[in-house]
Amino acid sequence: MTETNTVETAAPETRNFGAEVGRLLDLVVHSLYSDREIFLRELVANAADATDRRRFMALSDETLALPENPAIKISVDKLAQTITIADSGTGMSKDELAEHLGTIARSGTSAFTATLANTKPEDRPNLIGQFGVGFYSAFMVADEVEVISRKVDSLHAWEWKSAGRGQYTLMPASREEAGTTIILHIKPDAEDFLEPMRIEHVIRKWADHIAIPIELERDGKFAAITEGAALWRKPKADISKQDYTEFYRHLGHMFDEPWATIHWRAEGTLEFSALLFIPSSKPFMAVEENRDSKVRLHVKRMFITDDAKLLPSWLSFVVGIVDTEDLPLNVSREILQSTPVLDKIRKALVNRVLSELKTKAKDAAEFKPFQENFGVILKEGIYEDTGHAAEIAGLLRFVSTKEEATTLDEYIARMPEGQEAIYYLAGADAAALKTSPQLEGFAAKGYEVLLLADAIDAFWPARLESYKEKKLQSASQASGLFEAAEPAEDVAALCAALAAALGSKVSAVVASSRLSGSPAMLVADKTGPDLAMQRLMRRAGRPVYGPAPRLEINPAHGWIKALASQPEPGKQADLLLDLAKLQEGEVPENPAEFVKLVAESLSKA
Repeated sequence: MTETNTVETAAPETRNFGAEVGRLLDLVVHSLYSDREIFLRELVANAADATDRRRFMALSDETLALPENPAIKISVDKLAQTITIADSGTGMSKDELAEHLGTIARSGTSAFTATLANTKPEDRPNLIGQFGVGFYSAFMVADEVEVISRKVDSLHAWEWKSAGRGQYTLMPASREEAGTTIILHIKPDAEDFLEPMRIEHVIRKWADHIAIPIELERDGKFAAITEGAALWRKPKADISKQDYTEFYRHLGHMFDEPWATIHWRAEGTLEFSALLFIPSSKPFMAVEENRDSKVRLHVKRMFITDDAKLLPSWLSFVVGIVDTEDLPLNVSREILQSTPVLDKIRKALVNRVLSELKTKAKDAAEFKPFQENFGVILKEGIYEDTGHAAEIAGLLRFVSTKEEATTLDEYIARMPEGQEAIYYLAGADAAALKTSPQLEGFAAKGYEVLLLADAIDAFWPARLESYKEKKLQSASQASGLFEAAEPAEDVAALCAALAAALGSKVSAVVASSRLSGSPAMLVADKTGPDLAMQRLMRRAGRPVYGPAPRLEINPAHGWIKALASQPEPGKQADLLLDLAKLQEGEVPENPAEFVKLVAESLSKA
């Protein structure tokens, strides 16, 4: 519109707020929002909604068209201690100012949305506000707020003013064009928002990708401070690899290139856009303390939160953005309701990431760097998420006694006739695992054993239990696989003497049928944790439940033969037990006593 603004001659009116304004304003200012900078997001969202509404209205009435190059303009006056936010939207009449700003939780956006019931979804404008309380977040930083607004089809402008203490004033005002100007008189304890750099930082954080340009005044000139274009809403055909890389680096503060880029739009009963990246480099910390999802939630391009936990902790290495128009939010937009919509988005994201990983895993060479970087984190999903445990386990590759990298499917394909389980040995050191006495009997049978050296490997196999109907069995608990031979009389006597000397430290001492090169080893009972889990529990200061391990001795070993011929073999029982513990990566209970026993044994030899 080009008509000159006409100032009405009317006396200012002072009115009381509707609803229980004192209590509600206190709630908004002190409880509803956890971060004061939210006020800028809310006011910019309102301005963007008003601009979109005017653009929509102009489709049926071109006299309401927006001015050329519409923008949301922000200016700061340090001397006057004010921040001004102006738009070219629909504006408000006197009655609408009273209705929408004088009554808490009466939202113009919600009222306008109700009028669109018969409008096709694709023709509707993007409206962000829903609850009518976002405007009042201004009082977190302002001790007085002025709103000057001129409705798009009117020649008159009106001013709404309030200090947020139960009353507001309406009076005639002047505004050259339709739209709304909000003037915030900043509180002394919020003066940091009077710095243009602070304003720009907040806007770029919360509203960098809304469609309406946001301009900030510096040295008397307005310049855009937002990107504007939401890359995730563009067709993939229009986006180059470099575009993706630059956005990934900007989003995640990364310096590498993404190992995988997942960009798609979900359509149907649930609609959202997603742009996700899997990094090509390891996390800065070997084990990150914060395993929260790094996927940001946007609603209609407006950033809402990065704490929506859109992906589980075992996919915490994924960074990206999800943008939806279907998600209902609570009044603060910061605390998301537990809605079926959000649950469906989470489920869809997990499935899509796993689908991408399955595709990548088909190429072992391409998948190798990913597993080196994030395999440990991904394994947590086997333990934490039984719904996807088998899928995750099928992706990973493991070192085994026969292969440097094997999948569980490849392992099963190589299983010899008669082997019924997938055997694994967990420990802290991959090199030590390869020389473990636990493997001697398996080698004799031709059975392959997975060698698991990550800390999480002590946990997930027992949780997974089986893979494609093949039970996962710890090699340190597989005593039933080997038939116990009847020991010679002297060996039987030795076993009895050692058992008597060790007492409750072991559940039994038996002659082994699977040791070939080692003198002895420990075997965990099937009813309790395996040896790797027992070590972790002891290191964590937790009691180890279940029976004590069994000590198996090798009757063919020279030392065992020598012990069997000694009159008091029980004197070396502790030394034998400590040696067996050392082979499993465990420190003897009394290192000094252990050294003493070794020295005595060597001197006698």
